[in-house]
Amino acid sequence: MTNAESGNNMGKVWFVGAGPGDPELITVKGRRLLAEAGAVLFAGSLVDRAVTLYAPPGCAIRDSKDMTLEEMTAWLVEQAARHGTVVRLQTGDPGLYGALIELARPLAAAGIGWAVVPGVSSAMASMAAAGESLTLPEVTQSVIFTRVEGRTPMPEGEDLASLAAHRTTLCIFLSITLLHKVETALRAAGWPEDAPMLVVHKASWPGEEKILRGTLADIKARCRAAGVASQAMIVASPTLGALHWETLARSKLYDPTFTHRFRKASA
Repeated sequence: MTNAESGNNMGKVWFVGAGPGDPELITVKGRRLLAEAGAVLFAGSLVDRAVTLYAPPGCAIRDSKDMTLEEMTAWLVEQAARHGTVVRLQTGDPGLYGALIELARPLAAAGIGWAVVPGVSSAMASMAAAGESLTLPEVTQSVIFTRVEGRTPMPEGEDLASLAAHRTTLCIFLSITLLHKVETALRAAGWPEDAPMLVVHKASWPGEEKILRGTLADIKARCRAAGVASQAMIVASPTLGALHWETLARSKLYDPTFTHRFRKASA
């Protein structure tokens, strides 16, 4: 909704994905909006404060880590009455495991325009850090973003064992303290003890990133030894380690025997 559509003189609130941690992984558009912002509300427990350095002098900057949802929306409404551009800076992408809709509903009810700028997810950053691919021809062409049940319940039919039965790439968020549940679910789905596992702590954070490789049998012990107990992405995938496989199915798009509208087969 634009300001004109909202019918008032309130500013616009932008939900901006800050990316996974590296301040340089914010989008060009996100950085531009920060530079224009009169107020920024950022998730200090997850977003590197360095990202807020893109905001101009005099910008009102507030850390939301000690705020309730009601306090956050009240702050955003108050700042939208004062500034044309207000930024809510969220870790990764605003649409993944964020309170996007919960925050947007009160803004919409108040007639305040809002929009979303997507960000790089920690799932992508973790695989990039490890030099791995989420998909591979004839191995898996699907990726599942999920979590295990903790204090937040899972909807019916979305338990990890059911999802893991697909034997595709699993990017498991917000679950490093429940790694024992991850292991139990994968075993229940028939994953072998030597199935490769990847855990990346603070993917892309300068000087803080840790990459741990192991198997279903030993990944928990490796995480414990490395002191990784928070802010970590767990990946279980049949694609892990493909760089060192003896054989690999070729992508049809780049195969010389494959014709498509930009190139005729040459062999």
